[in-house]
Amino acid sequence: MRFSFRPLRVLVAVSRGWRPLAAAVLALLPVACATVPQASRTPSPAGPPVSVTAVAPADDLLLKLIAGQFAAQDGDLATAAARFAEAVQLSSDPAVAEQATQLALAARDWGRARSALLRWRQLAPAAAGPLQAEAWIALGEGDTEAATAHLLALLGSGDEQAWRMVAQTLLAASDKAEAARVLAGLASPERLGSRETAWLAVSQLAFKLEDRALADRLADEAVERFHSADAYGWKARLALERGDRERARAVFAEGVRRSPADTRLRGGYAALLAETGDNAGAARVLAAGPQDDTIFAARAAYAARADDKKTLAALYREVQADKAPRGGLRLYLLGQLAELSGKPAEARDWYREVPREDERWFDAQTRQAILLDEAGRTDEAVTRLRALEPNVADDTEQLGSVFLIEADLLKRRDRKTEALATYQRGLNSLPDDGRLLYARAMLAIELEDVAAAEADLRRMIALDPDDPTALNALGYTLADMTDRWAEALALIEQAIALKPDEATIIDSLGWVQYRLGRLDEAVATLRRAYERLPDPEIAAHLGEVLWVSGQREEARRVWSEARRADPDNSTLAETIRRLDS
Repeated sequence: MRFSFRPLRVLVAVSRGWRPLAAAVLALLPVACATVPQASRTPSPAGPPVSVTAVAPADDLLLKLIAGQFAAQDGDLATAAARFAEAVQLSSDPAVAEQATQLALAARDWGRARSALLRWRQLAPAAAGPLQAEAWIALGEGDTEAATAHLLALLGSGDEQAWRMVAQTLLAASDKAEAARVLAGLASPERLGSRETAWLAVSQLAFKLEDRALADRLADEAVERFHSADAYGWKARLALERGDRERARAVFAEGVRRSPADTRLRGGYAALLAETGDNAGAARVLAAGPQDDTIFAARAAYAARADDKKTLAALYREVQADKAPRGGLRLYLLGQLAELSGKPAEARDWYREVPREDERWFDAQTRQAILLDEAGRTDEAVTRLRALEPNVADDTEQLGSVFLIEADLLKRRDRKTEALATYQRGLNSLPDDGRLLYARAMLAIELEDVAAAEADLRRMIALDPDDPTALNALGYTLADMTDRWAEALALIEQAIALKPDEATIIDSLGWVQYRLGRLDEAVATLRRAYERLPDPEIAAHLGEVLWVSGQREEARRVWSEARRADPDNSTLAETIRRLDS
């Protein structure tokens, strides 16, 4: 809907949220208007007499505007339209007439809309907006012939936004089929003209109105006229919407054959292939044609997703041989390709060359540390990370990441006491960093220090009472490691109210229901969690509750399915060993 309800300047205080004060003023206005005496007040020492004339409520324009504005803000469109319909009779401002028309249209009050529109036309005879409003009313009353005539006049008005206004009007219609018939009568080549954007926008409008034939016809014509990436992309998208992936691929392939140097076309084709699972094909499409750092990086990403080591190795050699200047992006990409090609020492060398002023410098530094750790040189990695701290001291995000990476490296080497000390150093510098608090809480849980974990998670909740991650983590910890199950349930219910579709929170709910002995509820809840996310730990929980409730064959089936997906999961293995020995 092109019309937007714009607060008038006299209502700025209301629109900025001074609702209690404005409401009080509004309540007093009729009394004030009725009781202010018409005679001059006694002159004050400060100046000459002030004459105030009373205004009857029926003639008080400002009162009606404020009342209409309040009603609109409260969603009471009928009352808002009524108040503005009264105001328009007292005003010679075309903006008031426009607002009154908008509100009546939104309320689907066609009588008031016609009355306000008549006044709008009188006050702004050259405006295009009334043509749109006429069509809106005609569609609302089911008169497609009149709606078409008004929209044709709108398209002939010369307004640059005419097609946009047509789209807003048709999308607002309650009968999509009727709106689509009107659009079919408007969408001629002569009216769409030579602008590609108009052809594609109207094709997309036809699609939204569920006229797929018109959408396809306009998309085909746009491709024939413009041969652009956007036209081919939209035509392919229409094919995908019909479930015809082969047709979509053929459309993009044709476009790439016609314009092999068009980077956007190749990028769109590659994205389509990747979306359908053909990451290797996406990398091949991008390999043909001009190359730059962005295309090299996209090729690397697609080849990595396809786990295509041969292509990654060849791309590494190609980028090394390319004669373009090696800026930060190129150097960082070479480091990534060296990593993906199994050459960590070369990767560290490339990362080392990324200049300090480049936006990828921080990531290059941390990658060097991670690669040192993977080479068994953890102490060197820790030293490098600690040397990085003063360089990022002014960036709390990066500084927190340094502490997190260092602690993670230490945990992986089973140096958990040192990892705890690293979290403490981090929290000394960044006491309210939720990432550090959460990571330390998770390590405390590993160490079975429930009190320490609870303290960090409660600190997170104090910082943000609506943090579903912290609420869920604390609730699950209390359910799993204590007998404070009622408290755990309350926390998890808070979390699920915030993120009702989150599988991990649903899993926690099922687990605490199990702890409370509510087996039937627990089975249903955990099944729902597992359907949303077939995670091995959710499978472990679902299997355990099924086992305890006597459904042992189904429990074994769930465990077997999860074990095939993740044979090394420790929670799953422990559950099976404990119950199905």
